[in-house]
Amino acid sequence: MPLSFFDFFGQVRVNPALFGTVLLILSVLLVNGWTDAPNAIAGAVVTGALPFRPAVTLAAVCNFLGVLCVTSVNASVAETVYSIASFGGGTRAALTALCAAMTAIVLWAGLAWCFGIPTSESHALVAGISGAAVALEGSFSCIRWDCWAKVGLGLILSAAAGFWAGRAAQRWLSTVKLSPSTFRLAQLPGAAVAAFLHGAQDGQKFLGVFLLGTALAQGRADEGTFLIPLWLMALCAGFMALGTLMGGRKIIDTVGREMVSLGPREGLAADLGSILCLFGATLLGLPVSTTHTRTCALLGVGRAGGNRPDWSVAGKIALAWVLTFPGCMAIGYWMSRVFLSL
Repeated sequence: MPLSFFDFFGQVRVNPALFGTVLLILSVLLVNGWTDAPNAIAGAVVTGALPFRPAVTLAAVCNFLGVLCVTSVNASVAETVYSIASFGGGTRAALTALCAAMTAIVLWAGLAWCFGIPTSESHALVAGISGAAVALEGSFSCIRWDCWAKVGLGLILSAAAGFWAGRAAQRWLSTVKLSPSTFRLAQLPGAAVAAFLHGAQDGQKFLGVFLLGTALAQGRADEGTFLIPLWLMALCAGFMALGTLMGGRKIIDTVGREMVSLGPREGLAADLGSILCLFGATLLGLPVSTTHTRTCALLGVGRAGGNRPDWSVAGKIALAWVLTFPGCMAIGYWMSRVFLSL
């Protein structure tokens, strides 16, 4: 039976560790909407299909709907994150370690935003949780490597398939004879669907962490009772949408202006390429990075369209991606050690 809102509120009221965990998870959701969701609307903003503020509003609404609609049908991505690592040591210690993991993600995402680099909160999430669990358990035996294998497969798909799909979409659209204004108009549903799928993917990941926190507060983390109540979907969707409304212009400038030059045709091709990959991964239940998918689709578009990407900017982004796993795992580990010692 799904956890009711009143039962959950009662647990939060009497459990300070759970209260802190919930606040940090909601903070990470805000950060995700603020720093990750802008990728979905970068093409529409850069090409002039939509002004910045209406584009942000569109992304917020579609993010909200994506969390609700897709999670109600298929919650396999949330289950993967829920099961990524086991937490022992008692309820208080487990929740403290989870708080440390969420703190690590906020620090990593905030640092990346300062430099305008789009990073994957999805990968930061699984790495931070894993590092905190290792600090708690004292070994890597707590890691569910089968779940990590899904994350790794999703990483390969989001990069390779995103690049291929963006390039293929650009080559196809180069044969379509339409005016720039028509391509701009077509970008509106493209940006909406991309934002919807961002919510479908990333919203589920944080729902998984939310349920993990409530399970740990009850002294269990059994996978056999994995049910997501509607009120929790709405809560997480709302915070992600609120974070999206905060903007994220730096990210848009980096991927849509500095890394590759986009026209209306190229912007639509990037939308189509990333949508294809995100939709397929969501159907398969693979936790992929919407940031990686979108960025690689943009690189594929630039390569096929003759607008040579700025590989120095792409290299900085790729370096941040490579450092996300060890960096967030290390921060999660040491933050957990600090929190547990207090």
